[in-house]
Amino acid sequence: MSGFRTLDDVDVKGKRVLLRVDLNVPMDNGRVSDTTRLQRIAKTIIELSQAGGKVVILAHFGRPKGPDPKDSLKPVATALGYVLLRHVEFAPDCVGEIAERAVAGLKNGEILCLENTRFHPGEEKNDPAFVAQLAKLGDIWVNDAFSCAHRAHASTEGLGRVLPGYAGRTMEAELDALGKALEQPVHPVIAIVGGSKVSSKIDLLENLVSKVDALVIGGGMANTFLHAQGVDVGKSLCEKDLAATALRILVKANSTNCAIILPVDAVVAEKFEANAPSQACGLDAIPADGMILDVGPQSIKRIDAAIDDAATLVWNGPLGAFEMSPFDRGTVQAAKYAAARTKAGKLVSVAGGGDTVAALNHAGVGKDFTYVSTAGGAFLEWMEGKPLPGVEVLRVR
Repeated sequence: MSGFRTLDDVDVKGKRVLLRVDLNVPMDNGRVSDTTRLQRIAKTIIELSQAGGKVVILAHFGRPKGPDPKDSLKPVATALGYVLLRHVEFAPDCVGEIAERAVAGLKNGEILCLENTRFHPGEEKNDPAFVAQLAKLGDIWVNDAFSCAHRAHASTEGLGRVLPGYAGRTMEAELDALGKALEQPVHPVIAIVGGSKVSSKIDLLENLVSKVDALVIGGGMANTFLHAQGVDVGKSLCEKDLAATALRILVKANSTNCAIILPVDAVVAEKFEANAPSQACGLDAIPADGMILDVGPQSIKRIDAAIDDAATLVWNGPLGAFEMSPFDRGTVQAAKYAAARTKAGKLVSVAGGGDTVAALNHAGVGKDFTYVSTAGGAFLEWMEGKPLPGVEVLRVR
């Protein structure tokens, strides 16, 4: 983390700290139904509060087109108070007289949550005038929302250009884990990339083949690669128009000495539904009316062997239709194997993306990986090798 400014570099006592966090939590009948994200940001909030900072929380919620009660952060602020075991004040706007008066009333160590930043169009436009309105409320800016760092919005990037900016502890942990995974990893490095479509992960695959020693391709996207190599994948999900793209990635992998690990067998069914009759078969025996819904047992053995050879693992995307039994078997077995290697101290394992987190939790190993990122788009763009605006603005210059 020597390349970034962190909370170790600032004394916050008596300072108004604009703290950008991710409060996009699931709601059920107006109440927060999962506090995982709130628990993750608690460490930074409590540290700032205990150090005597006046903590002013900035966040967005949903995709409102203007002020909308259903997207208010008020119930989230209440839930955050329960997680922190501290009172969290709430202001019904994030700029203007209401916000300014609320911030002015804060004592050292107190916590205030401002209303949804996206109630103002200047947030997503990164409008300098809106940035200035926000900046009036703080002395320093702390970004603890890696999941929003791929967006150059007013509260996620703009503030870092007009106020001294620092990484919060959650952001720091994320950058540290990601650095160990791809920036300064211990080799050999293996990446597991799954999901349904190659089209959504072309940049990701092209970046990874130049950075990792082995790349496992699973899920529906593997079918496109198999089709490109002449395998008849039946009625499986397959982007046949991307065959040339798949071949180009294979050629690039060969030139960078990255081993591509594709399925050698598959679990096939005639219907895309839970507990549909299925069979494992070789790639030369896929029925014309069959759909590949998971990797087969021989493929799982190959993936486990590749994990055995690795010192570092980066994972994004499931290997099959993990939401439905029995097509979750490949993802679950590989996840458990990676988790066991991690717990034995033989593997640094970093995973991220919504489906990936759900799959690892489904396998019961979400807490056994070295680091699991809850960020979706930001994690994917980082894996693609793209600079993240909300991170770049925190670099020591």
